[in-house]
Amino acid sequence: MQYHPENDEQYQGLTVNSGVERLPDVNPYRRRVSRREYTVSEYVDGILAGNKVILSQAVTMIESSLPRHQQMAAEIVEKCLPHAGRSVRWGITGVPGAGKSTSIEAFGMELLRRGRKLAVLAIDPSSERSRGSILGDKTRMEQLSVQPDAFIRPSPSGGSLGGVARKTRETIVLCEAAGYDTIFVETVGVGQSETAVHSMVDFFLLIQIAGAGDELQGIKRGIMEMSDGIAINKADGDNLQRARLAAAHYRNALLLFPMPESGVRPQVLTYSALTSDGINEVLKMVEDHISLCRENGSFETRRRRQDKYWMQETIDQSLRNHFYQNQRIESMMETKQLQVYNSEITAFRAAQDLLDAYFDSLSKRQINHPED
Repeated sequence: MQYHPENDEQYQGLTVNSGVERLPDVNPYRRRVSRREYTVSEYVDGILAGNKVILSQAVTMIESSLPRHQQMAAEIVEKCLPHAGRSVRWGITGVPGAGKSTSIEAFGMELLRRGRKLAVLAIDPSSERSRGSILGDKTRMEQLSVQPDAFIRPSPSGGSLGGVARKTRETIVLCEAAGYDTIFVETVGVGQSETAVHSMVDFFLLIQIAGAGDELQGIKRGIMEMSDGIAINKADGDNLQRARLAAAHYRNALLLFPMPESGVRPQVLTYSALTSDGINEVLKMVEDHISLCRENGSFETRRRRQDKYWMQETIDQSLRNHFYQNQRIESMMETKQLQVYNSEITAFRAAQDLLDAYFDSLSKRQINHPED
């Protein structure tokens, strides 16, 4: 029996009970089952066979920051690459509240009825404080998430849209190798995510709603110039006329822009993801756009340009990682940051000192180890 000092005679009126023994587990035979680790060949075979579980685990490996996982992921993507490239890739963006997730479900259910296989890759914004994400797209897409020919994968942005976009690009390769002929990439809806997603899709759809400053939004060149088509959601009930008016504003705004490089001028349609009115028209808009781009050669040109872009982005990301993982830079970084914070040197001078130290360490390494 455990001794409790509170029960000593000098402490009058205090009594601590000894308590009860810890009860055994409800299932004493329960044990944690470790997940089996597959080889690269097993991952590739499972993906090509359309195994969702193995596909999900491979995507998790792509998102991992562990060097061992990154190396395996690179090999898996490389072996899946010859089996990829045969899908139509959609990029879907819009302001928060425009109904992107509801629209994706409406578009997706119709495509599944037509015999297509759909993969939805959603970039979920992460908290800048906790670095956490809700990853709630499967909750919002209740019907689509239970379909056997649909694969929904939300990924946290983790504060690095460039990094998660690169991982999404590699995930597209795996999904195409698994037999998904239509890929939806949903953006965060703010910031630079649109530019990153535009660089990996064949059709970039901008979803808007009426009454959100359409006259001004329609002339913002950045997002409008990237769009291959604009769809005004929530065109139902009392909002139908406002949606049609908003569509007219967007059509007028598009006339001020030069012809896109694809040679196909974007259309503006209205639809309702809630009632499914106009869904088929939006799908036909995308199909017609892709067909025209294939005919005039801009489809392949766009994909080749995207491959070049991602090669350059990969080089930039690798150089950035190599810089920050350099031992000499790690030892200098805190000192330089403190000097900048105390206004002893400018941020530009600190950056130049770090870069000089980095290149100097590379030169010395090359002299000492010329074979590297």
